[in-house]
Amino acid sequence: MAWFRRNKPKIEESNDDEVRKVRTEGIFIKCPECENPLYRRELRESHHVCTHCDYHFRLGGRERLDELFDDGNYEKLDEEITSGDPLGFVDTKPYIERIEAAKKSSGLPEAIVSGKGKVGGHLTYAGAMDMSFIGGSMGSAVGEKITRLIERATETRGAVIIFSASGGARMQEGTLSLMQMAKISAALARLHDARLPFISILTDPTTGGVTASFAMLGDVIVAEPKALIGFAGPRVIEQTIRQKLPKGFQRSEFLLGHGMVDMVVDRREMRETLIRLLDFMMNKNL
Repeated sequence: MAWFRRNKPKIEESNDDEVRKVRTEGIFIKCPECENPLYRRELRESHHVCTHCDYHFRLGGRERLDELFDDGNYEKLDEEITSGDPLGFVDTKPYIERIEAAKKSSGLPEAIVSGKGKVGGHLTYAGAMDMSFIGGSMGSAVGEKITRLIERATETRGAVIIFSASGGARMQEGTLSLMQMAKISAALARLHDARLPFISILTDPTTGGVTASFAMLGDVIVAEPKALIGFAGPRVIEQTIRQKLPKGFQRSEFLLGHGMVDMVVDRREMRETLIRLLDFMMNKNL
């Protein structure tokens, strides 16, 4: 019975919250749609789509480009272009402070990241908006980065793919932000004249001035499942017209049924779908 008399190891108690944390903390995440627990590693492997209900978690701009380009290899573009404060705008705090706080919290230079690389072997210029930077809002810097992306594609005969995720034009820049709608649209017109493709991908949410301009100008418009897409939000519309909106109003499937988007594609099939589109559009040069 020697085993019974073995000295038991001493258990050190601590009031330190960091020491007392459960070791599994942070390993699981709860799906906001079906509320099932998801193992974070499995969630990453499923492209951040719930394996129970197919809910699409929001993705950051960097992650989208990593998943899009062949082997995740691409050249970053225009990282030096960042927002200024042309109006000296102040609400509850100065706009310049909001910009710096957004850079720190998101780890991004702006609300869109862009890059050049190959997608299915095709030269592609892609941009991905990120909601973590002031709600993915479009200011002068975002408009400039997108315009340069399109102009590079026009000059070198590449395709353009843009993932939209935005609350709309950035109010802190006033009319200057609204001017980006026309500026980007004009660049897309020149891309179209060069017979080069623009594929627009609408993710949750895509609203405001982004929807009212380049997001809805794609040669092919693709949406992720159940993404909120519209100009004004559903609550604003209900308060304006004083009517109850139909179920699923302004969601991807609703827009598909009304001819506003061309297809709704699961994120796990997105890259393969985009490659098939590029195979057709670049070879046919439509």
